[in-house]
Amino acid sequence: MTSVGIIGGSGFTGAELLRLCAGHPSFDVRLATGDSQAGTSVGALYPSLRPAYPDLAFTPYDPSAVDGLDLVFLGLPHGASQDIVPGLSGRVGAVVDLAADFRLADAAAYPQWYGEEHHVPELLSEAAYGLPELFRSALDGAWLVAAAGCYPTATALALAPVVGAGLADLSTLVVDAASGVSGAGRPPKPGTTFCAVDEDFSAYGLLDHRHTPEIEQSLRRVAGGAAADDLRVLFTPHLAPMNRGILATCYARATSPTSTAELLDLARTRYAGEPFVTVIDESPSTKATFGSNSAQLTLRYDERTGWIVAICAIDNLVKGASGQAVQCANALMGLPETTGLTTVGVYP
Repeated sequence: MTSVGIIGGSGFTGAELLRLCAGHPSFDVRLATGDSQAGTSVGALYPSLRPAYPDLAFTPYDPSAVDGLDLVFLGLPHGASQDIVPGLSGRVGAVVDLAADFRLADAAAYPQWYGEEHHVPELLSEAAYGLPELFRSALDGAWLVAAAGCYPTATALALAPVVGAGLADLSTLVVDAASGVSGAGRPPKPGTTFCAVDEDFSAYGLLDHRHTPEIEQSLRRVAGGAAADDLRVLFTPHLAPMNRGILATCYARATSPTSTAELLDLARTRYAGEPFVTVIDESPSTKATFGSNSAQLTLRYDERTGWIVAICAIDNLVKGASGQAVQCANALMGLPETTGLTTVGVYP
């Protein structure tokens, strides 16, 4: 068995990690920290987890408590992982961080997009970016993985086939994406209460959402070559009145005439053998991926305008966060990536 610790286990991504680990045949959760919930039993905070963790309670973070663990997940707010990860090196087998602290390769991007200097920029080059379907080789030999963010995952998976094939004008990328309210985290906020969200649909993070540089970084890596320097993404996220899910609708002007059939064939070839990506003829829906680690996507070519449309649906808490982290951890532990994860959504 792989001994597991979850630092920051009391938030939604932590709860999802606990749920997934409970069904994992090789992961044994020994520790779940949550400073704000210290002393509270896991089952008291999340009754759905009572059968799996009858005796586990959240504890304050204590560095000595993780000594010797095979695997540690970090489900902390942005900025907190930077202060913890250096102390984990050499004390645990591997670390998978669900925050953005180690996702961006360029330390100079953090002041611009996150408002402060990175505390340990020397570790950025050691962190593998965790989106296996596009960057699997980066996980080989890694001890630190920065699991990809939710919006960047849906966007990169949708656009990678056409960006990688040189069919998209990289200066024309536009992304409209909607997320469920769980993406805002467990602590209550005025804009995420039931009365604020129910029967409402709104855009936020206009022109400066923090996932923008991560989306551009991923697509530049997919594109490769000098032309990738010209890649820019206009990204607008939206808050949808649902618990879970992301639907990313992405646009790019085609570099040459193509067809919907050609784009679908291109995507199916790109993701052949990838258990968590399904290319479909229909328009994807968030309900189809609810509770699963799956991404469902489709593409269209509009002959009238010469634009490509790529659409991807994921569950923001699974493929967009905790499931992605487990998938990466499986790879680090030498297990099949599908271990403990499902491709089947919950319906209705």
